[in-house]
Amino acid sequence: MSTEAEPAPSGEPAVATGVAATGVATARSVVTGPAASDAAIAITTVDLTLSFGQRAILSDISTDVRRGAVTALIGPTGSGKTTLLRTFNRMNDKVTGYRHTGDVLLDGRSIWHSGVELMALRRKVGMLFQRPNPFPMSIMDNVVAGTRAHRMATRSGLRDIAEEQLTSVGLWNAVKDRLKDSPYRLSGGQQQLLCLARALAIKPDVLLLDEPTSALDPNASESIEALIRTLVPGLTVVIVTHNLAQARRIADRTIFLNKGRMVEHGDTTQVFEDPQHEETAQYVGGRFG
Repeated sequence: MSTEAEPAPSGEPAVATGVAATGVATARSVVTGPAASDAAIAITTVDLTLSFGQRAILSDISTDVRRGAVTALIGPTGSGKTTLLRTFNRMNDKVTGYRHTGDVLLDGRSIWHSGVELMALRRKVGMLFQRPNPFPMSIMDNVVAGTRAHRMATRSGLRDIAEEQLTSVGLWNAVKDRLKDSPYRLSGGQQQLLCLARALAIKPDVLLLDEPTSALDPNASESIEALIRTLVPGLTVVIVTHNLAQARRIADRTIFLNKGRMVEHGDTTQVFEDPQHEETAQYVGGRFG
C-alpha cells in the first residue's frame, strides 16, 4: 500500500492523528537523551504496529537500521514496506485513519516525543519519493528550497549550495546554464536527480528512498544506484525496492517483510544466499511475490 502524500514545499508541519497524536509509546521510548542510543544504530523500532483504520499493515516490528549503511526493505506488494518507511519521518501522520502502537527511536529518542519538532525531524530524516516531485519553481530554487526553509544559509550562499549539490548528483554540467528554467523540462531521470540534490542539500542524517528508480530507464537507474553507494558511510540510507537484484547490488543489510510481519533481517549476502527461514528462501528465489 503506497499513498503518495508528499510534503508541501513550505515544510508546513503535519498534525498527528490517532494514537500517534497521543504520544503512546513503549516504556523504552521514555529514554530520550543521546546516552540512550547505540552509536552503531540510527533507527530502532520497538514492538511497532502500524494500522489504517481497523486494518493492521505491520504488526510487532522490532528491528534496527545500522548507521552509515544501506538497508533495503523488500517484500511483496502490500507487505508494508512503504508504510514503514514513511513512518520513519512521520509522513503518515496526516493520512486518514493512520495509527501506531509501539515506538520508533531515532538516535535513541522517540520520534513521537513531545519535544520533537516535525520540521527538525524531517531535516534529519529526508525522503525521496517513487516518482520525481519537483516543486513548481526554478531548478535552482528546487535545490535550495529546504535550505531556505530551514534558514541554513544566507541568500548569497544559496547558489554555492545549488552548485555543490547538483555537482554531487552529476547534474551540474547539464543545468548550470539553465538554473532559472522549469524543472519540468528535464527528463524523468534528471528530475529524480534534482529531487535527490534537494534532499541532500539540507544535510540529513538519514535518507529514505521509496522505490527511487522504478519509474526510470536502466541508465538513469544505474546512475542513481551508483550515487546511493557514494552516500555511505556518511549517510544512513533506507530504500524500499521491489527489484531484488537492486537490493543485492546496493544494500548492506536487508529486511524482508511479508503479510504484515518482519520475517528476516540480516546482512544482505546472508539473507539472499543463506536465508534462515523457508519463507525468505522462497521469496528471494522468485517462487512468490
